[in-house]
Amino acid sequence: MPATFHQRVIALVKRIPEGKVATYGQLAGLAGSPRAARQVVRTLHSSSEKEGLPWHRVINAQGRISLKPVSGYELQRALLEAEGVTFDRSGTIDLEKYLWSPK
Repeated sequence: MPATFHQRVIALVKRIPEGKVATYGQLAGLAGSPRAARQVVRTLHSSSEKEGLPWHRVINAQGRISLKPVSGYELQRALLEAEGVTFDRSGTIDLEKYLWSPK
């Protein structure tokens, strides 16, 4: 695996398959720093465009989109729905159904 936490997060996000989601904390743990969910947020913010990351597949531990309305929420939801991910009435994704589980 790549050397730095930042590089490991990028490599992991690239592996999340279409129609699945991962949480910030899950990615932090898989990248070797379970308490670094906020670092995952920073990595996505700084590298998604330049690395072509499927950033929309990363959500919070409650199964919800963390972005606020009019600040990316609608785009992220639309991208996930286009991949077949469904939301309940409260805007929550069923993690038992959609959470990515890397092999």
